[in-house]
Amino acid sequence: RCLSVLRRRCNIAGKRLSGPGLAAEGRVLHSVLYVYHSRLLRHRPYLALQQVEQCLKRLWKMNLVGCLETLVELIPKKNASKAHAECLVPSQPMLETVALKVLGGCKLILRLLDCCCKAFLLSVKHLCSKEFILLNTLASGLLSRLWYVIQYRCVLQTLTSLYDALSTTLHLVSETQQTPYIKGFTFPSDISDFLGVNISSEAKEQKALMVKTKKSASWMKKLFQPMPEAVSKVGKKRKSETCTSAMKNRSIPCAMDIGETVV
Repeated sequence: RCLSVLRRRCNIAGKRLSGPGLAAEGRVLHSVLYVYHSRLLRHRPYLALQQVEQCLKRLWKMNLVGCLETLVELIPKKNASKAHAECLVPSQPMLETVALKVLGGCKLILRLLDCCCKAFLLSVKHLCSKEFILLNTLASGLLSRLWYVIQYRCVLQTLTSLYDALSTTLHLVSETQQTPYIKGFTFPSDISDFLGVNISSEAKEQKALMVKTKKSASWMKKLFQPMPEAVSKVGKKRKSETCTSAMKNRSIPCAMDIGETVV
């Protein structure tokens, strides 16, 4: 029964960690940092974005998904039919290694969420100051999506429930035959004590802080003032005329700027 629960939770955690959301947001974040590297080396939101990327890189380099897949392969697919029949189980060193990686992964994800929240607040603050509007608008959207992907897919909650199953199995295996591999470290029975925070309350506080900053700042209204109706009509007319002439004259070089000046 413990092995079937462990197998199921390993599969769920592996799917949520290897989902397309985290990987896609990581690639976008890397591209943004690459583009703005030479211009914003001392910009505070840029430095905060670098910390977010560092957490993501460390999470991928842990290869937690590969470790979980290896553990699943060692768990027998069917339970023993008889009560006293022998059953192959993962060894204590393997269980200890996976449990240690799960603990480290939970710490890293907590750090990642904290960095996302801090970088988001910095981006909105500098956006209200009208500094690097394009970068900060992009960064605030990217960070809120990354934070939401982790919370919506319950990545942290899935890892904590996986650790509970790992701890139970590890305790039973060590009672059968003690072969400790990791020495000088005591595996906590309750992961909340190890993390030092209540996961659900921490997520609610971060979400409330981000929403409050968005509402109180109202940076969209400050930056993008409503355009007068007369100016808007003139702009639309010029834009349509420009597009029509560009379609007729197809010999216009690509490097020529055929746009209109922003009022």
